[in-house]
Amino acid sequence: MPRHCRRFCRRVISPVLDISHDHPGWVDLRLCINGTPLVYTAIYQHLPGTIRTVTTAEGELEKRVFIPYGDFLKGKGEIKHGEVASFTTRSGGKGSVNLVSGKSVEYDVLVLATGSKWPGPFELPTGGEKLQSHIDSWRAKIEKAQSIVLVGAGAVGIEFAGEISDFYKGKNVSIVHNGRLPLNDVYPDRLRNGLLTKLQRRNVNVVLNDRLDDYTPSEDGTVTLRSGKVLNADLVIPTVGGTPNTAFIKASLGEDVLTASNYVKVLPTFQLPSHANIFAAGDIIEWKEQKQAAKAAGHVSVVVKNVLSVLKGQSPSSQYKGSYEIMVITVGREGGAGYFGVLWGLIFGDWFARTLKSRGLMIEMTKGNFGF
Repeated sequence: MPRHCRRFCRRVISPVLDISHDHPGWVDLRLCINGTPLVYTAIYQHLPGTIRTVTTAEGELEKRVFIPYGDFLKGKGEIKHGEVASFTTRSGGKGSVNLVSGKSVEYDVLVLATGSKWPGPFELPTGGEKLQSHIDSWRAKIEKAQSIVLVGAGAVGIEFAGEISDFYKGKNVSIVHNGRLPLNDVYPDRLRNGLLTKLQRRNVNVVLNDRLDDYTPSEDGTVTLRSGKVLNADLVIPTVGGTPNTAFIKASLGEDVLTASNYVKVLPTFQLPSHANIFAAGDIIEWKEQKQAAKAAGHVSVVVKNVLSVLKGQSPSSQYKGSYEIMVITVGREGGAGYFGVLWGLIFGDWFARTLKSRGLMIEMTKGNFGF
């Protein structure tokens, strides 16, 4: 199982296991509030501050954005650390999660929320010296490079370009994107054009409707795009977004539980169609919405109600009907944009993004969710 899947929880009498890397792992907190004792395993939660963390040593953000979950169960469960290797199902609906240590944990209900796998700077080790070495390595690469090409102008690419242009104003930064504008067509052109302008004002070279297939710069420090256009590049950083962290689910349950794109097929109750006591939520599910932490609250609400129903021997009745598209994108420490997909689509500018996210990266707010 990929190394990102590092936490589980179980109810002492009727075990509920939450194999999570994604924000819907907060379901266990809600279950505890409802009086269900749990055993919970966690390594770190890394936040939107990761991009700035791998860009610069200023502020030593690694000390703040990788948060041990600690005792946020507040006496309603036992905190453990472990790594999941696989899980099994048995007749009658019960099953077990197998740990790398050789131990296993029984479950009556299993919640899968393993999130996304990320390339390059965001393929993070699980902590300690390896994590710090990874961060230091990318900081050194970015500091050394004179010409940097980012591949993908989604939220990650836009924010990365903003951070590099903010902390290293003399560098040549380019973004290559296969669409006609930054982001995708879910978002209105007004927002997308606004972000394009913000990047260009920072002297970021935005190349649209093109692709880069080979991420390795040539000996003369260039890369050639599919169109034939040549860009200077000492360093290429993939910012194409994440892919579902579901290989272990396929290995455990078979390929039929996943789509061709490796997302987990779920019912509106977040149950797997052929496994009534297994739920999935977060980035890994097949659902027509953007993959964002902002969706967590809506997923959690449905999963909590339905898990409790299963534990009581009742049929789950809560159904997910989707969430509004909400996004705040930073462009450096002082800029950015916000979007709320309500009414006609509300768009907010630099002041809003700076106040909510760009300066503080929502670190303190997120730590508060975990009792810090």
